Amino acid sequence: MVLEEISTSLIMWFFYALIPSFLTDGVVVLPAPQNLSVHSTNMKHLFRWSPVIVPEEPIYYSVEYQGEYESLYRSHVWIPSSWCSLTKDPKCDVTDDITASVLYNLRVRASLGSQTSAWSTLKQPFNRNSTILTPPWMAVTKDGFHLVIELEDLGPQFEFRVAYWRSEPGTKEHIKVVRSRGIPVHLETMEPGATYCVKAQTFVKIIGRHSAFNKAECVEVQGETLPLALALFAFVVFMLILVVVPLSIWKMGQLLRYSCCPVVVLPDTLKITSSPQKLISCRREEVDTCATAVLPSEELFRVWI
Repeated sequence: MVLEEISTSLIMWFFYALIPSFLTDGVVVLPAPQNLSVHSTNMKHLFRWSPVIVPEEPIYYSVEYQGEYESLYRSHVWIPSSWCSLTKDPKCDVTDDITASVLYNLRVRASLGSQTSAWSTLKQPFNRNSTILTPPWMAVTKDGFHLVIELEDLGPQFEFRVAYWRSEPGTKEHIKVVRSRGIPVHLETMEPGATYCVKAQTFVKIIGRHSAFNKAECVEVQGETLPLALALFAFVVFMLILVVVPLSIWKMGQLLRYSCCPVVVLPDTLKITSSPQKLISCRREEVDTCATAVLPSEELFRVWI
């Protein structure tokens, strides 16, 4: 009996102790949200808090922010968040609200009907420079003898540093900056029978930070390199072609020249054996006599034949 009275007294005392926190002039006062924090990964900023519990009643939340400009030049004005006005979820994506690498104050309050709670403000201002950058997802493939990489699309602020190399002792890594988002990118033409490895990291220029490299992925190119004997044979054939082709072209030119434009050899009878001055000195009427004297009949017959 005594224990029951003690228990009843404790319950009543606890109940009366809670009344001032929920009643002010007969009106229910909502407690302010607690445990405020910002989780930022890959430049995506999520503002969170513990939900306010009222049995069988829907609670809504409103979020406001204050950047360096509002704090210094606009008399500490608070601006409502773009996406979190009377939201039911105890979280808010403030990525679009935080547009500069400066300190931002964030606050939230709860609403129940016409009643609102007090504002709860983030204890430490948030700067997007503190975001956590994770290694990117990537897919390394081969298209014939082409080494191809595809990277996830993290947004316009991101670019990727891709390192690739031939998997052999002493080989040098090649670095390529990739800004393409979600589109396959060609890295290098691979040699048959070789293995190539690729790794990548994210980089955000506006905050001057980069992630760690992800785990390297390797692909092997099928096929064998040309044997030494085959390579030597190919070299000999090339040299023969280099010599034979110009020689053949020169020979064909000679054949065409003498076939189309042969050299005419004058017979001995048409060759001038006497002095040209003697032939010129002959009168026109004595041409036949001169010709007969120079060219015997046997020579003329041979020329006609």
